[in-house]
Amino acid sequence: MKELVEYIARRLVGNPDEVNVSEMEQDQILIVKLKVGKDDIGKVIGKQGRTAKAVRTILNTASAKGEQKVLLEIAE
Repeated sequence: MKELVEYIARRLVGNPDEVNVSEMEQDQILIVKLKVGKDDIGKVIGKQGRTAKAVRTILNTASAKGEQKVLLEIAE
């Protein structure tokens, strides 16, 4: 999942070198934390959160085969 989020985020932002993705597992939930530069946070979230919601939908679809739920956190 980390690679998928990183791939999507690098294509959305203006500074792809500032994209940092990390994963941690907690109680059957995979938490994917996405960090981008200050200038790019709006591009990742999108108007009214539409872009972030779309990325979360992609992650949930990709994890549907597994038993694990995926949670995306976007940090500055």
